[in-house]
Amino acid sequence: MTKLLSALSAFAILALTACGSQQPARAQNASAGPVPPTTGFAPKDLTGLAQATFAGGCFWAQEEAFEQLKGVKQVVSGYAGGTVPNPSYEQVCGQRTGHTESVNVYYDPKTISYATLVDVFFRASHDPTTLNRQGPDSGPEYRSAVFYRTPEEQKTVAEAVARVNAAKLYDAKIVTQVAPLQQFWPAEDYHQGYFRLHPDQPYVASVSARKVAHVRQLFPQLVKSDVPAL
Repeated sequence: MTKLLSALSAFAILALTACGSQQPARAQNASAGPVPPTTGFAPKDLTGLAQATFAGGCFWAQEEAFEQLKGVKQVVSGYAGGTVPNPSYEQVCGQRTGHTESVNVYYDPKTISYATLVDVFFRASHDPTTLNRQGPDSGPEYRSAVFYRTPEEQKTVAEAVARVNAAKLYDAKIVTQVAPLQQFWPAEDYHQGYFRLHPDQPYVASVSARKVAHVRQLFPQLVKSDVPAL
């Protein structure tokens, strides 16, 4: 009986700290303050900028992890990989769309390369070896994925996967989905910049912050000098 209660308690803790369980808190906190200027929707001026789309679990951490990097101008949280146009968060979490929580990264290729972004993605921002799961979040809406735009990007991703697998950086092989980008759909306003707006929110503090810290630890030379301290 004691073991059963302990197991139930552990499950309850995981449920409370799962990204998908935080939607009511997200909605409640949507007007907690202005979105930081480095987050939000696509830049109005895309001149000289390239784009990259990744999925690595809850987009709160992924958005902030890439925001930390020099040359990244903007990161937008959203959905990709599915078939339903303009999906809602509830639809995606209900596994009715085929989409996964994703981020669209707008970056200056003169400062940071696509290959570097891919390297950060596979080595630091999440665990690419867990199928349809990232930490306490499970389901295809949290799957690891890279959505490429060109054959060159596809080749870069394939080379990165082979390199990481050969180096045995993880105990298992990478299971990341690699697919052409069909469409990226921005998430609701209250998801944008969520990490910086709500640093003390339980999921952010216990799960998201560790992912961002891992990026900073493994790639200190890439981190902007003016990003907020963790």
